[in-house]
Amino acid sequence: MEFFDFHHHKKNIRDGIYNLDIEEIPPDFPYSIGIHPRDIDVTNINQQLSWMKSMMFQNCFAIGECGLDSMVAIDQKIQGEVFLQQIKIANEIKKPIIIHCVRKFYEVISFKKKSTQAMIIHGFNKKQRIAADLLANNFYLSFGKAVLYNLSLQDILKSTPLDKLFLETDNEDFKIEELYLKVSEIKDISLEQLNEQILENLHTIRNG
Repeated sequence: MEFFDFHHHKKNIRDGIYNLDIEEIPPDFPYSIGIHPRDIDVTNINQQLSWMKSMMFQNCFAIGECGLDSMVAIDQKIQGEVFLQQIKIANEIKKPIIIHCVRKFYEVISFKKKSTQAMIIHGFNKKQRIAADLLANNFYLSFGKAVLYNLSLQDILKSTPLDKLFLETDNEDFKIEELYLKVSEIKDISLEQLNEQILENLHTIRNG
């Protein structure tokens, strides 16, 4: 059985969504393209956005990762402007948005009304209250390696609806199968059921 890796940085994984680095040439399998908050070049924002638009080939699955990060040096207002521009691009080309967020979840929620496309928080590893607020605002949550050992995150996963769920390796060195196996145990469903649901979720976010 093949397991879909929702967000990863490894070119040897074809069954998933590869996160394209800034100025990188897209691969011949599904990828996401975006301007990460840390990669914003304040003197060349328009050129970065133009690069994004020029690299949206057939295998472009999503916009991202993009979003807001309180820990990077880029001015928060500029981060918000660049995030909004990417939301507008996603709306135009009808692609889901993979979001990077550090300590800015309620600001990200406020951007949701600007988007006509699905928004997915990648690498979710926060508290139940934040998860509940995100889910109440129709976000999807993508979980990574921390689920294998973080008990409080396992509890959050247990209460996350299956139709709002994705799984990813991000840039961690482990096999996505381990995560699927753990989540199937936590959710008390078969691997086949979990895999089918995630593929259905992919179809939903791709087709609106």
